[in-house]
Amino acid sequence: MTVPSVLSQLRLPVIASPLFIISHPALTIAQCKSGIVGSFPALNARPESQLDEWLAQITEELAAHNAAHPERPAAPFAVNQIVHMSNKRLEHDLGLCVKYKVPIVISSLGAVPEVNAAVHSYGGIVLHDVINNRHAHSAIRKGADGLIAVAAGAGGHAGSLSPFALIQEIREWFDGPLLLAGAIATGGAILAAQAMGADLAYIGSPFIATEEARASEAYKQAIVEGTAADIVYSNYFTGVAGNYLKPSIRAAGLDPDNLPQADPSKMDFESASSGAKAWKDIWGSGHGIGAVKAVQPVSQLVDRLAGEYQQARQRLSL
Repeated sequence: MTVPSVLSQLRLPVIASPLFIISHPALTIAQCKSGIVGSFPALNARPESQLDEWLAQITEELAAHNAAHPERPAAPFAVNQIVHMSNKRLEHDLGLCVKYKVPIVISSLGAVPEVNAAVHSYGGIVLHDVINNRHAHSAIRKGADGLIAVAAGAGGHAGSLSPFALIQEIREWFDGPLLLAGAIATGGAILAAQAMGADLAYIGSPFIATEEARASEAYKQAIVEGTAADIVYSNYFTGVAGNYLKPSIRAAGLDPDNLPQADPSKMDFESASSGAKAWKDIWGSGHGIGAVKAVQPVSQLVDRLAGEYQQARQRLSL
């Protein structure tokens, strides 16, 4: 298996997934300074001109950190681009990624060769998230450098396949960078992902309950207090199936156990991220939140994961 150099010098083999509405520069920078790849969705920057400001802030702060701490430089950062046709900002936002030479671009909801070519033009890499083997083949055929296998139990938009099956099928033919997403919230789970054949873990929900996250206190407490039983899988809110916290659905006046099916052709992530949809207050979450016991700084969360990861390796004498 081949891992690009941009992903090979991390404190932990982890990319923090881009969180809808929640991820912003403070969270991304804290993740990178803690030694894991931090990320955010481009559409979180509102208005679109704010993305230029965010990218300038992140690159400048990480460069300053690296100059001051050459012995422990920050990890690189990533920007998530929704490449679905509903995203009218894609060309603008991709142009800024090229301007700032964003090291890693995470593409979602469609594989587009032109996006990959733009990122490759300055030496960046593209990781594409997929929920099945067919999508994985398509992404690599169209020029993606690596894959994020989004298995059952992942927060937000998620697949329904077992991580064992999904990783196994992809590894039969693909030896490039492979990440696993889905209920990974402990250091032991990070090691388990590697044991299955993934190079890195893709972790989102635990970072919602951090001090740097741009989430409401109620949302953070719901993550702390919640378990896998508090999650419902539905396509009602975006047209794409995903996992969401039942309390937030009830708060919106809906029955989480009796949600209707949505029309996938009506996806509109660009307007949703601007707050134009009532369901912007529906809280995404993965199945792994039972491991989250408190709201804490990103540095402490990563410290916990690192300690658990080393303990798991020691148990297995690795």
